Amino acid sequence: MTNVSKSYSQGKRTVVALNDVTLSIPDGQMVAVQGPTGGGKSTLLQMLGALDRPSSGEVQLGGSTLSKLGDNALAGIRAREIGFVFQSFNLIPTLTAQENVETALAPLGMPGSERRAKAQDALASVGLGDRLTHRPAELSGGQQQRVAIARALVKSPDVLLADEPTGALDEETRDEIMQLLEGFWREKGLTLIIVTHDTAVARRAERRLHIKGGTVREA
Repeated sequence: MTNVSKSYSQGKRTVVALNDVTLSIPDGQMVAVQGPTGGGKSTLLQMLGALDRPSSGEVQLGGSTLSKLGDNALAGIRAREIGFVFQSFNLIPTLTAQENVETALAPLGMPGSERRAKAQDALASVGLGDRLTHRPAELSGGQQQRVAIARALVKSPDVLLADEPTGALDEETRDEIMQLLEGFWREKGLTLIIVTHDTAVARRAERRLHIKGGTVREA
């Protein structure tokens, strides 16, 4: 990110969510981002994940300048290069665990048999090889987050963005999920960026950033 700012209009006032942020994250780094509510964490993640464009400045991923790409190109980058994990899991309640993971592969035009095989392998890798046909309501919170992680990783992304991935979990399950994420980070060489309020989670990262008032600094 180079001199990135993002402003929103709220009625007659302008809210500055990011303020002239310049930030470089090397390939393969594990980064934790902390900060108060309203400090800009979600906006920062949206910029890094090609979900929104800055008001000014440039966002680059590899050789692509995201802030200059059209909607279709950004959707393609999200589909292939970036995985997302959310606090609320964002699973589709009417689909099985396997079908939820397969949704990440649907935009890639992959044959159904290949999608199913990859989804099964991904679920096995998070310890849910015996829960393929279970729907979210039949799974614990930790198991639902494992399905979400499998969905994020099944397409082999370069970058994994996790927005409060342990925020809805108890302490023991939090530690299990973090061990899982760290294992994949080391094994696959992912760039892992975690937004968290939990200092115990942030301490596990190689690098810690703090964002407040739209300004990012090293923690």
